[in-house]
Amino acid sequence: MAPAAQHEKSQPRPQPLKLILQEEQRMLHHDIHPLGQKHGVHHQHSRKPLRLTSTVAEANPGPTNTAVHAESHMPSAMLAPRQAQAVSNNVNKQSYQRWILQGFSDPPSPSPSTVARSTTTSLCPDNNGTVFRSSSGITYQTVCGINYDDTIQPFLLVGSFEACIQRCDAYNYDAHRVSCIAILFIPSRLQGKDNCYLKSSIARSSVGIGHAVEGAIRYSVAQSAHLPVSRTSTSLLSSLSTASSTTSQSSASRDSTSVQLLPSASSTISPPGITYGTGNSVAAPKIGGSKLHGASQNRPTRQYIQYERAQGFSLGKSLLRVGVNGDLSTGYDISPQTGVLEVNIYTQNTLAPLRNVPRISRDGGRGGYLNGQHIFMFCDTGSYSSTNSDQNGDFLDFVSSSVAVDVGMNALAGNPIYLQDGIGVWSDNVGRQRGFSPLTQGEQAYNLAMQGQGQRYAVWIESSLIPLDAETGIVYAPIIYDEVDLVTRAANFTYTGSTLLTITAGGRGGPVARRAVRKLFDQDEPEWGVAGGLRSWGPSGVGGNDGKVYLFGGVSDGMLMARVTPDEVANRDAYEYWTGSSWSTVMPGASSKAFWIEGPIMDIDVYYSPRHQTFIAVYLTIYADSTFYYRYLRAERPIIPCYAPGGDKNSDHVENLLKYDWSEEQVLYKAKPGLGGAFIYAGGIHTEYFGSNDVINGGTRLLLSWTAPTGQNPGSADSEYQIVTAEVNIA
Repeated sequence: MAPAAQHEKSQPRPQPLKLILQEEQRMLHHDIHPLGQKHGVHHQHSRKPLRLTSTVAEANPGPTNTAVHAESHMPSAMLAPRQAQAVSNNVNKQSYQRWILQGFSDPPSPSPSTVARSTTTSLCPDNNGTVFRSSSGITYQTVCGINYDDTIQPFLLVGSFEACIQRCDAYNYDAHRVSCIAILFIPSRLQGKDNCYLKSSIARSSVGIGHAVEGAIRYSVAQSAHLPVSRTSTSLLSSLSTASSTTSQSSASRDSTSVQLLPSASSTISPPGITYGTGNSVAAPKIGGSKLHGASQNRPTRQYIQYERAQGFSLGKSLLRVGVNGDLSTGYDISPQTGVLEVNIYTQNTLAPLRNVPRISRDGGRGGYLNGQHIFMFCDTGSYSSTNSDQNGDFLDFVSSSVAVDVGMNALAGNPIYLQDGIGVWSDNVGRQRGFSPLTQGEQAYNLAMQGQGQRYAVWIESSLIPLDAETGIVYAPIIYDEVDLVTRAANFTYTGSTLLTITAGGRGGPVARRAVRKLFDQDEPEWGVAGGLRSWGPSGVGGNDGKVYLFGGVSDGMLMARVTPDEVANRDAYEYWTGSSWSTVMPGASSKAFWIEGPIMDIDVYYSPRHQTFIAVYLTIYADSTFYYRYLRAERPIIPCYAPGGDKNSDHVENLLKYDWSEEQVLYKAKPGLGGAFIYAGGIHTEYFGSNDVINGGTRLLLSWTAPTGQNPGSADSEYQIVTAEVNIA
């Protein structure tokens, strides 16, 4: 969804208004619980709706004509990493160190011999409180008949108690942190129903939910919660396997398929960490096999936060005109009716069930890895009533952005991914969405007033997430003015500048984007950051606060480069720009040819490959050929980051992008056109997905995703667009 190249001059920018939200909204954006939902059990507490109030009820502010950038400095609280509430032993605060990771072991691939047990279990109640080790070497303690509320993945079907524990170990292994601290297994649900639940907290529990529940909690967590130990067993799982009933071949096959999260034992999997190549020169990448996973499937949450909408905000008639008005983006506070809400101590008792679980139609789609979650961020998103293959759903709502997280990690086994919308994305009980990227009150009021006439403002996400620190990411998102001819249905997209979104993840509400500045760069400047960027970590290592943030400036025929320190990303005056020979505080114009990479590039990601000891660029071109291309940086010698063993602590390895030439363009992956035969777009990579065997950690596996138009009705079962993934092997 690249915006058109037409750049209309923005209106003079008003004096900045301080970004203020009322106390109710600040409470909604508070520290949160780990991701999960109370699956199948609803809160019975008082559900008096929260009330969101806007800072102005109805106004025509008449901003002054002072060309000043709004919010040029981000408040320090905006960048402070959000600490999710942890269980009493602080298990969720265990940080991932790329060199040493304690408490993890490579989970073995479940074999077909891991078969389903009979409804009559030999685990509970006789083994309640037993301490044992999983097949991955992690110590657990059993617990019987108790349900814990905070679920990470509520849609798992496995064949045994042991297989459920393997899912938990595999989830932590891939996430490089302890996110799953407990499991619940319901042995009576073996015929096509959910029976395995991964839990992120044991803080909230209930007893007697109508099923025999077998559970296991990581031993350190159980001890912190003072759970009594009955005995220690070195053979609990093996004894359960011996007592297992014989099942049909179909059951064994189903279990083998559903449980396998990692490659077979013959694959080269090492404990999480980075594996560097050897030799005195850069290694040229070699493309091996690939596997198409197919179109993703939506798995929306089934609860929402019940709240009262704010009093309406309206614009004066003089502002409701056709054409770009930059003041609507820079002269108004952030609308409390947009952006994802958080589930926290203030909102958790207002959760209510969705009356309609909607069908979601998404356009665009890039992503990233943040706080143990694989995030997918989208542009235009429509909600429709539930559909089936015979009947299209009815239109409910439309927002310019949305977000979902991968649940199940299905791509590890070569299957289509499941995407889940968080509890905080919904604006009501029928499945209308609030949108991911917050809009200003000016933009939102304009959209509401002009709906049906073909004009609107949108904040799209067109690039991959740039990590800022261990728990925060950023995206430079374009602010688009969209004008549709209601006769021809032709759309004209005008780039009006870009804003900066800071993104956090890990909560039950879903990933949250905060608009750190209303507008950071102007429409008559290069499109800084819209194509993405790259994090250069400093000597403190991955997740630290030092180093630089590099961002790409998209212009005709190539990409420019800018950079800034992590603590100044919201201050446009702090950026430096590459001139072709040196860094300067003077921003180049859109006609600059100081390219770090040339070509008709549309979507691009660049990552450092420890295996090849150089950088690799993956991109789509503007030629609409549904092809991912790649190039690697032909450095004179291996590139070693400053934080790596043998690295120069005073160096910045990303600066090598400006010193050396790129290889010739080569095909990485040829994608199939969408169902309607149209070309793909919004292509990108998702690093960290395959743990130690991911390309970002020196492995060979890389996850690709893209948008494929279907040509179908957006309310149909196939939707108007499909988000498709595939895996490519890069040796």
